[in-house]
Parts: sequence; structure tokens; C-alpha cells
Amino acid sequence: MSNNKNINKKPKVSSYWIYALVLVIFLSINIFSGGLGSTGAQMTPQEFFEYLEDGDIEKIQIVNNLEAKVYLTNDAEQKEVHKNAKSPQLLPMSGQTPNYQFEIGDATLFQEKLEKTIKEEELEVDYSFVTEQNVWGDFLLTLLPFALIIAVWIFIMRRMSSGAGGGAGGQIFNIGKSKAKLFDENTEVKTSFKDVAGLEGAKEEIQEIVDFLKNPDKYTALGGKIPKGALLVGPPGTGKTLLARAVAGEAKVPFFSLSGSDFVEMFVGVGASRVRDLFKQAKEKSPSIIFIDEIDAIGRARGKNNFSGSNDERENTLNQLLTEMDGFGTNANVIVVAATNRADVLDKALMRAGRFDRQIFVDLPDIRERKEIFEVHLRPLKKDPNLDTDFLAKQTPGFSGADIANVCNEAALIAARSNKKSVGKQDFLDAVDRIVGGLEKKNKIVTPEEKKAVAYHEAGHATVSWMLEHAAPLVKVTIVPRGRSLGAAWYLPEERLIVRPEQMLDEMCAALGGRAAEKVIFDKISTGALSDLEKVTKQARAMVTVYGLSDKVGNLTYYDSSGQNEFGFSKPYSEQTAELIDREISDIIEAQYQRALKILQDNKDKLTELAEVLLEKEVIFKDNLEKIFGKRPFDTEESDVSEEE
Repeated sequence: MSNNKNINKKPKVSSYWIYALVLVIFLSINIFSGGLGSTGAQMTPQEFFEYLEDGDIEKIQIVNNLEAKVYLTNDAEQKEVHKNAKSPQLLPMSGQTPNYQFEIGDATLFQEKLEKTIKEEELEVDYSFVTEQNVWGDFLLTLLPFALIIAVWIFIMRRMSSGAGGGAGGQIFNIGKSKAKLFDENTEVKTSFKDVAGLEGAKEEIQEIVDFLKNPDKYTALGGKIPKGALLVGPPGTGKTLLARAVAGEAKVPFFSLSGSDFVEMFVGVGASRVRDLFKQAKEKSPSIIFIDEIDAIGRARGKNNFSGSNDERENTLNQLLTEMDGFGTNANVIVVAATNRADVLDKALMRAGRFDRQIFVDLPDIRERKEIFEVHLRPLKKDPNLDTDFLAKQTPGFSGADIANVCNEAALIAARSNKKSVGKQDFLDAVDRIVGGLEKKNKIVTPEEKKAVAYHEAGHATVSWMLEHAAPLVKVTIVPRGRSLGAAWYLPEERLIVRPEQMLDEMCAALGGRAAEKVIFDKISTGALSDLEKVTKQARAMVTVYGLSDKVGNLTYYDSSGQNEFGFSKPYSEQTAELIDREISDIIEAQYQRALKILQDNKDKLTELAEVLLEKEVIFKDNLEKIFGKRPFDTEESDVSEEE
């Protein structure tokens, strides 16, 4: 192991070293070829002719008709006046160094004056005209523009191939490569199955896949084969991706993680190429796991009509994925785990056994699972010692794991805002109210007339729900504007696995209690019942067209659970049936509205008393209703659960 470490510690050759070496060679050639090394001390032409007349000059070289190089006699070099002159020395490739040099100006005039002085003073001075060329320097200067162009091109290509350029062209040479992020023994993933609360069934199935990769002999000894794929299906926020992250932390095998959208690109053939490259990498590192999040981005059902266009590229990607998962060449020990919240739109070929052998449903947590999820998310919080997690679980029906995490975080922020030392029960209640109903807007301008109408509207909901057996009883009502609504009510819904017609009708009647109260008290109605009417209409339509709970329409459903609508653009029923459905929906809603009117007329005095209390206090609780109406006759063991209506 130590030898390998020493081998790996060898210095890497940097391209910058090569550039520096080339620069040094270039400068050396210039220096030693006479460009920079063979220079003498500077002098003026007047000084030159003075020294010439004194007989101090031995030789003159006129270089390129521009410059004169002056060489002194041996005796002159010993004189005090020439102490600043350069000493003669021989340099390789450059010859003797001159003592002086100067620019001559006009070469013809300088030559005439030089010859005249030599003749008049009868001097023995050699002078010559020399042409000097720095061949290597000129050659390198000629090549310099081309070298710069090549260097810039190499730099750009390297940036593009490494992806540093970003954008669509940032990885032009790696565009067909997989974008999967690899988690292996060198990458620490801290999430484990202990961090996944609830989801017992899903955890058990996914743990079995991890166990097979760790101990394959346990299963193969009995002739069993590992499932090739597992599809995690469920609503958003239920923990599908968290489960996959726990698999990456627990499996201790190479784990490739990517999103379905990572296969999609503007270039033709890229998606299929990335699928091939992904499975190639996974095979090389097998046993391994591939996790594709939001697989519906590429796994949608293929169209029956062969229209050309952008859809073809997605279908080619899907075809390649189908082939890689279970094609002619099988994959050994490569397991595909995928997640989606839209399983109904996936292609049937993708869902079949042999590709995704297991479909693991990750549903919304029940009350017991919510308690476990709260315990996980409460670990990092400084919570009140008396905080009851059972109470919190009952307060959050229909919440997903992500919602519960948000509640815990919001409660901590609310407690910090109030400068508390710990997070208490009221902080969590305020957090639930904040998430379900929205932010309180106490400064919103509401006229007294509007406030009175809102108070009677919410009191109507509370009164009707209190009087009906199957309606969810009230926990809290407020007329403080919150979010987009002017008032809100929190109820105590019972968590049911199946719902009967009388239960649905009671809920619809309670929802219409707000508008009915406005009619009873003011003999007018308003737009404030929009959300109630939307809810009731959807519920009535579902009763008639989905659940087959209408006697007139019969035991029929027009719901397509597979999402593969075989009826095209036409409705799956006749015009006469459509009229019957519309009439039946209207009759159901109208019957419950009349029922709510009757309940409120019979209890008009109590409704008025409740509304007055609400106007005075702005927030009322279950205790206020008990003082006015008495104990609710239908209550069994109560669980304080809240939900906005």
C-alpha cells in the first residue's frame, strides 16, 4: 500500500512548465545570437570623433547603416576617461563585445566625416559595414501568431471538453456521456434507514435489495434471483428520494444517482447515448445500483401515432432504457431503482415484470408513522420536555414527511422569533396554522359589515358540523384574515380508509353551512363561499362519476386509474347520460344546502350567539361551542386533530 501511495505522489507534468521552458529557450536564443548580449556603453557622435582624433579608436563597425560599434586600442582602455567603457569579452555565438556604441544618423554623411578625419589625422583605423540578422529571433517572431492561435484553440477545446464552459455547449465532447453522480466507498453518504421513519413496508422491500447485494449467496443458494428494478410510487413529499438516499448510505456498493430530466437534451440521440453510457459504467462497477428520480420525464407512455417531432427523442431514450433493463444482453448485478409520483403515465413496457419487478407504494403516513417522523425531525430541535409527539401526530392528518419537516422548522422559527429558550406545543400549533392557512394578516382592512358576514359564515360551518354525526367536529375558528381567506376553521377529521355515502353527504352539508348561514341571517349570499362550493362540487362529481354512489346513474365509473385514456377526445358516455350526471350532481348539492338551511333555522339563536362571541374574541375554540350547544352527542374518544376547511 505504501508503494502505491509513493507512486501516486509523483509530481504531475503541468502544461505551464512547458510554456515556461519555451519562453526561456526563446529568450536564450535572442541573447546568445547577438540580439541582447553584444552591446557596449553608450556615447555620442561628438565624443566618438574626439576619441578618434586622440588615436584611441582601433576599429569601427557600422551595423545595418544605423549603429556604430566602437573598439578601443589596448592603450586607450587603460585611460581614466574610458573607465566607464565596456570591457572586451567573448560570448558564445556573439563575438567580441564593443567598448562603445551609438546611433550614426545618416550613414553617408557619417562615412564622409569619418574618412575625412582619418585622412587629416593620418590614423590607422579599420572601419567596415556589417549587416546583422537574428535568424532565430525572426523565425520565432514569425511563428508567434500561429503559436498563439493554436494555444488559444487548445485552451478553448479543453474548457469545452471538461465542461467548464457551462451551458448547452459546455460539454460538447461529453454530451453523450451520463450525468449520473456516483456514490461509492470514497463518497460518504450519512443517510441510513434509521433516518427514514415510518414507511415500514417500503423499507422492508428496499432493504431486501440492499441485503442481496451484501449477501447474494443467501438467495442464490435457493435458486432465487434479485429483482432487476424497484419502482417507488407515491405522492410528493412522502420520502421516495429519502429512501433512495438511505439505500446509497447502506448498500456500500457503487450508487449512480440522476434525474429523468438528465437524459433530455436538445441534440438528437443524446438521451439514448447517455442511457448506454450509464449502464456501461454500472456494469463495470457491478454489483451496483442506478437510481433515476422522476422517471416520468422519460418513461411516459409512447404515442400510438407516429408523429415526428420532439416526442421522438424522448421515445428513443425510453426504448434504449427498456433494452438496457431487460434486452437481449442481460445486466448482471445492476439494479435500477426509480421514483415517480405519476405512475399512471408510465409506459406499460417499463412497468412489466423483468424490468420493474417491484412497485413499492410510499403512501402518506398514518398517525403512528407521523409520530415516528416527528421524532426524527425533533432530534435537532431544543424542544420543551413536556412536548407530546402523539398530540403533534394527531394535529397533522394528511401531512407528508416533507410537510412534517416543514412544521418542525417553522415551529423553531416561531419560537426564535418570540425569544424562547425551547420550542413548545403552542409553537407547533402556530406552525400548523401557518402552513395550512397561511400567514395571519392582522393589519388587513376589513369593514365591520364584511367582518360580521365572515363571522356568521364561519359560525355556520361550526354549527352544522357540530350537529351532524359524520361531519368533522370543530377545533378552532378564526376571523383574522389568513393567507387569501378572510376567515378559517380547523376541524377534527376522522382518518378513514373507506368512506360511505352518508359520511360524504354530512361533510358536504357542513361545507355548505357557511353560505346557508349568510342566507338565514342576512337573506343574502356572497362570493365568500367559493372554496366551499369548489370542494362540494368536486365531491358530488366524484360520488356520481367515480365511486358509483348515485342510484340514478348506477354502479358505473368513468375514472381511468391507468391514465391511458382510450376514449380520445370524446366523453365515455352519451349526451343524455351527461345531462343525467349534471342533474344528479346539482340535486345532491341542493339537497345538502336545504338540509344546512333547516339546521341553521332550527338553531338560529345559538348561531347568532356563537357569531357574537366570534366577533368579540376573533378566535374561538371547541370549549366555546360546548358552552352554547352542550356536549356533542356523537363524540367518542376524541383526538385533537386539525385541518382547515
